[in-house]
Amino acid sequence: MGVIAIPRVLREKFGDEPVEALVDVINKVKSSWDSVTKADLAEEAGTLRVEIANVKADIIKWMFLFWIGQTAEIVALFKFFIK
Repeated sequence: MGVIAIPRVLREKFGDEPVEALVDVINKVKSSWDSVTKADLAEEAGTLRVEIANVKADIIKWMFLFWIGQTAEIVALFKFFIK
């Protein structure tokens, strides 16, 4: 575990006890981050990739439906004005 250097200004402003409590909190957060393994991160990344792929597929589907509707509308307008 690395050494955390607390600036003198913080020690003077808040005192030693609150600063030590802050250091403890920082160390606990760091240890919880260290416990996360690369496998956990890879699993989460895989899950996100699947979700992104599903969203992309939905967007493409709705784009084609929109284009079909727009094309039908334009064809109908041309037929209306040509008659």
